[in-house]
Amino acid sequence: MNIHEYQSKSILSKYGVATLSGKMTTSFSEARKIAEEIGGNVWVVKAQVHAGGRGKAGGIKLAKSLDEVEELSKKILGMKLITHQTGSEGKIVKKIYIESGANIKREYYLGIVLDRKKEIPVMMASMEGGVEIEKVASETPEKIIKIDIDPLVGLQNFQARMLAFKLGLENEQIKHFVKFAMALYNTYSKMDASLVEINPLALLEDNSLIALDAKMGFDDNALYRHKDIAEMRDYDEEDAMEVEADKYDLNYVKLDGNVGCMVNGAGLAMSTMDIIKYEGGEPANFLDVGGGANAETVAKGFEIILKDKNVKAIFINIFGGIVRCDRIAKGIIKATENITIDIPIIVRLDGTNAKEAIELLNKSGIDKLISATDLQDGARKCVKLAINNN
Repeated sequence: MNIHEYQSKSILSKYGVATLSGKMTTSFSEARKIAEEIGGNVWVVKAQVHAGGRGKAGGIKLAKSLDEVEELSKKILGMKLITHQTGSEGKIVKKIYIESGANIKREYYLGIVLDRKKEIPVMMASMEGGVEIEKVASETPEKIIKIDIDPLVGLQNFQARMLAFKLGLENEQIKHFVKFAMALYNTYSKMDASLVEINPLALLEDNSLIALDAKMGFDDNALYRHKDIAEMRDYDEEDAMEVEADKYDLNYVKLDGNVGCMVNGAGLAMSTMDIIKYEGGEPANFLDVGGGANAETVAKGFEIILKDKNVKAIFINIFGGIVRCDRIAKGIIKATENITIDIPIIVRLDGTNAKEAIELLNKSGIDKLISATDLQDGARKCVKLAINNN
């Protein structure tokens, strides 16, 4: 689960990570009042959406008067912000963050992410702050400094100092960096975060360090320990179909392809997506109906797949172990009762009650239904039909 910048900074400040004064609003008139409360003569008006690249897209603006704060707030609120992360559809800005200005000497990047291959957190830093860190990592990876963190002992002072030296910091700056880095890791660890990113990390004229921007993502499986974080979820920033699937305990992730997938079990789902790509196709989604699926949840999953206009064929690949194949068949039939099916549905069922399930489907009258003998046969048929249906 991801949260907004203003929410991230609220959490970080509680753990001693230095941030600037600021407040979120949904009203341009209130934005002026917030700027007055903050004080000073320079403020920053920031669009609050779950996407990077806001500055380049016109979602972050500097205001040098209260009138300008109000004027910029009017422009940014309600605008469609299109960045490299939102795609061409963009995101409508419904919230803005008014923040005080700062005298910046230099900008850096600092972040912590879980390295899934090594199964440990990694702290990353770079002198290339304020730019697209993904581009830096791919084009000039030598500019990214990485420190592996043993989760049993956490980030150590000597590791933070090593990063500071490699960033070219000196004297008092090193002391400020170590304090900042240690507080950042403490936040990451205590909040069960999967990502904490400060970009840019600003070195101010007084040699202190402060988070100019902040991004946080959390492990969904740990949210039961953090009810306050779960309440920060902004459904407007998430894909509507993913939100709907979550209500039915379906693991659904929308992708960019045209072959819809309905599978039980994450491992089988990944294998199904792999073989679809191997056969020359592109999966339109990841959908795991889980081991406890019933007719209702399967029907809902089927409906969600069909809402994606990019889907040109659906591959239902079920191995009946915990979940019986006949339950899946009943769910498919239930889903098609009130929906017109105009794309092919390829079904591969194996395991518990597979024969009964196939009989149910054969008697259902769904004319777009096509049986597959095995996984490869199903993937091959589905990819071919999806291409022909484009």
